[in-house]
Amino acid sequence: MFPRRVSYRAFLLCNRSLLLPFMFNRSNLILPLVGVCLTIALSNGAHAQQAVTPPPAARISIENPSAFDPAAATQAWLNTVPPEKRAKSNAYFEGSYWLILWNFLLAVAISTFLLASRISARMRDFAERRSRFTALQVSLYAIPYFVLVYVLSFPLNLYEYFYREHQYGFATQTFAPWFREQLIGLGLTIIAGTVLLIILSAVFRRAPRTWWIWGTGVAVIFLSVLVFIAPVYIEPLFNTYRPLTDPQIRDPILAMARANEIPVKQVFEVDASRQTTRVSANVAGFLGTTRIALNDNLLKQCTLPEIREVMAHEMGHYVLNHGAKLLTYFGIFILIGFALTRTLFEVAVRRWGDKWGVRGIADPAGLPLLVLILSTFIFVVTPFLNTVVRVTEREADAFGINTAREPDGMAKVALKLGAYRKLDPTSLEEFIFFDHPSGRARIRMAMDWKAANLPAGESTTAETRSLSP
Repeated sequence: MFPRRVSYRAFLLCNRSLLLPFMFNRSNLILPLVGVCLTIALSNGAHAQQAVTPPPAARISIENPSAFDPAAATQAWLNTVPPEKRAKSNAYFEGSYWLILWNFLLAVAISTFLLASRISARMRDFAERRSRFTALQVSLYAIPYFVLVYVLSFPLNLYEYFYREHQYGFATQTFAPWFREQLIGLGLTIIAGTVLLIILSAVFRRAPRTWWIWGTGVAVIFLSVLVFIAPVYIEPLFNTYRPLTDPQIRDPILAMARANEIPVKQVFEVDASRQTTRVSANVAGFLGTTRIALNDNLLKQCTLPEIREVMAHEMGHYVLNHGAKLLTYFGIFILIGFALTRTLFEVAVRRWGDKWGVRGIADPAGLPLLVLILSTFIFVVTPFLNTVVRVTEREADAFGINTAREPDGMAKVALKLGAYRKLDPTSLEEFIFFDHPSGRARIRMAMDWKAANLPAGESTTAETRSLSP
């Protein structure tokens, strides 16, 4: 049985452990993988029980409801964002286009350096001198490899995930606690990555011609295990979870969960404000570990209709079984990547193996070559990875609006998400770089729903009152 909801940090760890031998950084793979977790950056607070008030052009007239124009309503919502905020959001998001490239080039540079300098071969030789056991040799190679890659990639990580986040007002941590969490993540990467490499090494040795098939199975199983254990064992290493006690927020969420047969009895609050100004929520776990969690920023900065919409979206991922679907989709990408790697790896070893000191696929010294090939593959297929996740996000959006029945709440959340994601990209930009639907696309969905359905819920009550004579 697969989990129905995929945790952000589980996929983050998977990027550093399942594909950590192949793509040590978050940039290319983590963007599409994070797609199933709604994360929004907000700049100012709002009272959680306050209703969402749409702009005039986005309201339905009781006297003439057929006159409502979803396109005009969408534009009216977009026009509520001040130009300076739109410019800041665009600058932040467009800057990530370049970071995808820089992370890829850095991965290539580090892998090439470790091969050409024969550092990788020397680490392999050191491991072989220290033990006759293959599993221990792989471990003795993997640990310094992960540490070395982390050190070499640290300057770009420091800029991308610390200085840049502070520059745009999304981060709240000082350097010391941020670096402490980096070290925890590195420790998890070393443990999980070493285990994975030991298993893959055994596959490489026993099936030198068909390893790409069996290796895909290992990778998918490994990914599944990480997703299973993340909510219970990984997430608490970074944040504290405690039961949400406010019945005005908790009870409507639990009511939606019961209506959709999600087996939870509590809603948890996460202390994410000590790390970020972004809000996030998820429905994660499987069997007896399933739980609903939302961070404290969401509670402080969103209205109740917005919270209902966010949580309904997250429940959509669970009910629509997006966890299992994404594991399947990415398993297909891994299979294709491994198949290409098998051919390209053999060609590279025949041509440069003696120069690099790499003997074959089962040689730990060839790990940087695996990273080099698969990093290139991931970089090239990034638009397709993003599209896979974007489709599941749109499905969750549709489920969320039909469950919460809060079109104005959905529009407002989409605008707040626009604090760090470009609201109105071109079609080509959205295809290549967006792992979620754009703000315009989400608002248009909400307004189309609003045009086809009489408003309902708390926002409806408030709007009806404002339109009554």
